[in-house]
Amino acid sequence: MNILFVGDIVGGAGRKCLARHLPKLRERHRPSLVIANGENSAGGFGITREVARELFELGVDLITTGNHVWDKREVYEYLDSTDRVLRPANYPPGVPGAGSAVVDADGVKVGVINLMGRVFMSNLDCPFRKAKELVPKLKAQGAEVVLIDFHAEATSEKIALGRYMDGEIAALIGTHTHVQTADERLFPGGTAYISDAGMTGPSESVLGVSIEKAVERFLTQTPTRFDTAKGPAQFQAVVISADPDSGRATGIERINIMPDGE
Repeated sequence: MNILFVGDIVGGAGRKCLARHLPKLRERHRPSLVIANGENSAGGFGITREVARELFELGVDLITTGNHVWDKREVYEYLDSTDRVLRPANYPPGVPGAGSAVVDADGVKVGVINLMGRVFMSNLDCPFRKAKELVPKLKAQGAEVVLIDFHAEATSEKIALGRYMDGEIAALIGTHTHVQTADERLFPGGTAYISDAGMTGPSESVLGVSIEKAVERFLTQTPTRFDTAKGPAQFQAVVISADPDSGRATGIERINIMPDGE
């Protein structure tokens, strides 16, 4: 089976880019499941019920997030009412929403876990221990293939978690930096890995933010309102091939479509 994971969708430009390219990628790769990180999909910061509905209508089956999931206050109630939008599972108890799910993908049950790193980020519960705790629980619920979206800053933390979980999950896909890495590979135990799936959003930007506003922040070192960049958008993703019988990955392919690409 193939699973398509779309890198962080940023704002309206990212959503339009998804609408343009997802149908063709569905034809080419025949994914049984489409997952997208949508924590920046609403105006570049956060996600809302309406934007999530739009992503689902475009063909996304499950949405993962990260630290920006809380940027739109209205999402709190929504997270408690849906099992198709995840927030990082290693937030403390009592936080709205769920951090993992088991979904049906063409007859195969796929477990998806959303985790967040701690290096240069918030001091959350340990993602390593949380991964070890959740994987057996999802398999007990029938998950034949398990995938983790690890929303983290440090590549060392991402690689370490991938190595730690090698052989227990089909894939660990890094998100958060909005810069696609070229280190996709299969670990010895059968876990597919990439440090960052990249960004689906404005290509003429600084990680999706207006270039002028981002430069101003660095020049002045004062609070600057970030605006989502406009203009052409890039599409970045990965395709994971997995064997439901073994629960291991058989391949990983990186997708990088720049604005003039088809």
